[in-house]
Amino acid sequence: MNSFPFALYDAFTASAFGGSQAAVITDAAAIDSATRQRIARETGMPATAFVDAYGDDWIAAQFMSTVMELPMCGHGTLCLLIHMLELGFIDLDKKTPREITLRLPKLSATVTLNLRADGRCQVMLDINPPAFEAPPPHTGNLLKVLGLNADALASELPIETARGDFIHLVVPLAGLDTMRAIQPDFNGIVEFCHANGIETIAVFCSETENPDHCIHVRDFCPAVGVSESAAAGTTNAALSSYLVRHGLLTAESDIITLNAEQGIELGRPSSIQSVVTMSDRQILRLQVGGVATRVLDGKIHL
Repeated sequence: MNSFPFALYDAFTASAFGGSQAAVITDAAAIDSATRQRIARETGMPATAFVDAYGDDWIAAQFMSTVMELPMCGHGTLCLLIHMLELGFIDLDKKTPREITLRLPKLSATVTLNLRADGRCQVMLDINPPAFEAPPPHTGNLLKVLGLNADALASELPIETARGDFIHLVVPLAGLDTMRAIQPDFNGIVEFCHANGIETIAVFCSETENPDHCIHVRDFCPAVGVSESAAAGTTNAALSSYLVRHGLLTAESDIITLNAEQGIELGRPSSIQSVVTMSDRQILRLQVGGVATRVLDGKIHL
């Protein structure tokens, strides 16, 4: 019997039982792809991170959902980096941010670690800005699978497709009452996503429960293994790009910070921060992140 250490974290939350969950398995190089998929189904988490190797300034890893490999995972990255920090595999100076290269099977990304004033480590992941295009033509089917009427949509903003690490359908809604009124048909959402080349349906509104947040988010992802995400970094990066694109985010400097709330309807509140660096009205750098909290650890026996 082989045993592999693992830990379970909640991402985008400073306390347990909020945010989105991910398992992290270190020393995973000997675990083959089929076994990784079985482990991910066994943990049942929205993401499971497998650490294959690491050096002084890089980590080689892979993310799996319960149904597929994930090309990138925002909340999984937070959990992975915090776990590596807590294990002592990463050193972090109190005054100097630390950059780590995350090497995944299909891409690499820069992750910046920085200690906050409260002593927690803030993890910020660089995300490539998505490309936007017209939405699928079947808007009526979309509203049907969300259990909404046409008046639920924010009339002043368009539905758009955002193509990045994932393919998101960005859906602006009128307000919190509409967000709470959603009655998702998850089987219908899967069919809609598969029929239209969509991976997640990201709905948002500018009305929030927490005055420190700018948008309220729900993200429906059954097509990639999660019925509804309590916190999604890649989705919030796409939403930040959408808001910049439509002139809804402005700042006196070239750096725009957006704080979003998500997971409230699931009883797992989360806070996701996006930082957008602009140059000549174009997105020069897009980062998303927050903190993660360890919930439990142990060993997986195979």
